[in-house]
Amino acid sequence: MEESISGFKRRGSWGEVVEHGERITRALHDAGVEGDAFSDWNEWRPKSHERLGEDVNEKTAQQASVAEGEGEKAGKTPNDDLKSAGEKLSRSYEKVEEGDNEAAVESWQDSINYVARAADSVGRKALRKVEDTVYRKVMTQLAPYYFDNELVSANIQQVGRGTGDEEFVFEVNVNDDHLKEQVSETLKQFEDEVDRWHIDTEKETEVAEAVEGVETPVTDQNKDSKSTTN
Repeated sequence: MEESISGFKRRGSWGEVVEHGERITRALHDAGVEGDAFSDWNEWRPKSHERLGEDVNEKTAQQASVAEGEGEKAGKTPNDDLKSAGEKLSRSYEKVEEGDNEAAVESWQDSINYVARAADSVGRKALRKVEDTVYRKVMTQLAPYYFDNELVSANIQQVGRGTGDEEFVFEVNVNDDHLKEQVSETLKQFEDEVDRWHIDTEKETEVAEAVEGVETPVTDQNKDSKSTTN
């Protein structure tokens, strides 16, 4: 592993870069990091059973996409919001006729907000469609696969194509300097103390459960990457 101001870099086979991601994830976990940012990173990082041009491509396109707007988060379609806008507008007219100007203005403002939310949802969906097409057909041919949130910035790419064995470069930066120091110290301990790292693999439990007729117990090894020493 190489460490620099831009992050922690590992060059090697798929298994080696997967291990790099697992070690950083374990170091973050040991430092007490949790929450959505950590979960998103843990989901995106390459896994042993995945392929760069398929699985990591898919996950990168998803996380790079425009975020959901308020209407989408509420589970409302643009048509739902437009219907609500019409109802609020009718309510506003009723209040005007009743002489309740304050309530009329409030309903009118609600109507405008629903219209804006509907337009926002339509716009975001259109942007996502364009982004997805451009990313998959253009950007992945020109740039590494990348991940970026408030916790971690990372990129991975295949290098040395056509030279024999597949080789990859995986660089990960922890965006908080204090946390980055903690991660650095933990990674150094791994380098010094861990002779062999057990890479996580997908657990083929469904077949076992069908044969045995019982549920396969979940162990700590299933949930987290584990390290051992000889």
